[in-house]
Amino acid sequence: RLVIASKELHPTDNMLKIVFLILSLLQVTAAFSPAATFGGRPASYLFAGQRDNDSGGGAALAKPAIKTSQKVETKKKEKVKSTNKARTYDPISRRDEEFEEAPMFKLMLIGDDSYDPAHVVERMCAIMEDMDEDQAATVYKQADMSGKAMCGKYPFEVAELYKEQLIRSDPMIFSDLEEENE
Repeated sequence: RLVIASKELHPTDNMLKIVFLILSLLQVTAAFSPAATFGGRPASYLFAGQRDNDSGGGAALAKPAIKTSQKVETKKKEKVKSTNKARTYDPISRRDEEFEEAPMFKLMLIGDDSYDPAHVVERMCAIMEDMDEDQAATVYKQADMSGKAMCGKYPFEVAELYKEQLIRSDPMIFSDLEEENE
């Protein structure tokens, strides 16, 4: 017999307290354990894409219970026969098509006594990609002696662009366009 705080305890009382203590420890341990197996059913974890067969529910991203189907149709394109198509191995029939060439225009530098030769040569080389300093100097000398000289032959849009860029130089460089066939 144990005597605790002037009370006498019966041995069966001690046993009940020990059993109660063990059961409470088991309950606390089960509450904090990750895999509780109480109730005879093991815990199951549902992940996205898995289904719990008997619950009918699942994770928020689970596959739907409704089956869906997709039908894919392919359409065949009909072949269209062309009879007037030029063959690559037949160069003579490809030459039958006639192309009208774009008219070419001469860009003429107009000579002026007020020009600075270095400035004119520098601007002509900067504006016209196909002209170097020797050609620009030759064109300038011809324009200075005869009143005008040909800088080159270009399609209309290109010749007009060069003429505008020359006139916008500071000081201005005057030029003119002439059709090649004149």
